[in-house]
Amino acid sequence: MRIANLVLAVALSAACAKAPEPSPAGTDVFLTPDTTVVRGLVANASTFETILRDSGLAADAVQAAIEAARTVFDPRRLRTSQPFMLERTLEGALRHFEYEIDDQSFLRVIPAAGGSGDLDADVLPIPRTLQHAVASGTIDTETPSLFQAMESAGESAELTIELARIFAGEIDFNTELQPGDRFSLAFERFVREDRSATYGTITAAEFENDGRLVRAVRFTPPGGMPDYFDEHGRSLRRFFLRSPLKFEPRITSRYSARRMHPVLHTARAHRGVDYGAPTGAPVVAVASGNVVSATYDAANGRMVRLRHPSGYDSYYLHLSAFGAGISRGVRVSQGQTIGLVGSTGLATGPHLHYGLQKNGAWVDPLREHRNMPPGDPVPAAAMEAFLAARDAALDQLADGPEAPAALATAGSATYSK
Repeated sequence: MRIANLVLAVALSAACAKAPEPSPAGTDVFLTPDTTVVRGLVANASTFETILRDSGLAADAVQAAIEAARTVFDPRRLRTSQPFMLERTLEGALRHFEYEIDDQSFLRVIPAAGGSGDLDADVLPIPRTLQHAVASGTIDTETPSLFQAMESAGESAELTIELARIFAGEIDFNTELQPGDRFSLAFERFVREDRSATYGTITAAEFENDGRLVRAVRFTPPGGMPDYFDEHGRSLRRFFLRSPLKFEPRITSRYSARRMHPVLHTARAHRGVDYGAPTGAPVVAVASGNVVSATYDAANGRMVRLRHPSGYDSYYLHLSAFGAGISRGVRVSQGQTIGLVGSTGLATGPHLHYGLQKNGAWVDPLREHRNMPPGDPVPAAAMEAFLAARDAALDQLADGPEAPAALATAGSATYSK
């Protein structure tokens, strides 16, 4: 059994193999458990079969469980680090199996009613309580990054990344954070028993950056898609994202007509921006477009080139891997992962070189991004509805981070963890 691949919590005691001692009359008799419970996280490269087998399930029970699960769930969709629970008899028969598919649902495999020996499988909702919550924080010496400030407010990195995404067209979180910057946001939180909270949408947010206050309100125009607008109904979405990395890379080299190459040690133009980031960090498309090429060569390493409207081409160099499905001719959307940071080609360490052309000529990406026009504003016909939604959202922000009130409970199934 590959115990190293599992995070185990075994319900069987060390004394389970011993016969129970005779007990005095009138006292409780503790019976030997006849099942073992294994809890774990899906390890890298694990399969449904290896999880069941390594948890001690007998070979015939493993195959029966896989066949039952396939009726409602594709075992190939198994995701690394997702939790599971398996209860089996001492002989290796399955009593109960659960796997958390995502934040909202789980797979359950149990013996069929009636004692036929068959197994039943279902995908069930995870019970969770929806709360409306507010959080706020400040960038200072104690919390110098947005991640740290959000953690100090009691929330997780997932919420940090979403907040940064909303303001990505207005604030470059890679370069523009200042001491004294502050933020506040109203959001949905889903509370689940014995698990960390997960998040729904951010309904409103504000960020004061270097004395400039930017607000965001989530609103869905009639016939449109949900998006974020400032308090006047102007879109916060930009044609280009401010950065091709999701969050907090550092700029190690800027656009320049003449720079000393760190590998070749010769002066040459640097037609792009280098971002220092760890190997494997997701690289995203700065705008929607088509993949012109996904190639490898000795200088650029793995490189993706995208073509966008208005004459723009964007380049992403030195990748360790291409994103899923990224190949010539594929359509990608803004924010979609197109590759992972690496150090392929002529590179001294893991980083992303990001380049931008306009009508075939190289341009400074940082300067070009700042000049990008916003998306479409709230339509005039929907402005009254937007203003009502804005006022309600900003009122919630003004209430401050108080204890949230539970609003609703989703799901009715019991999920054992």
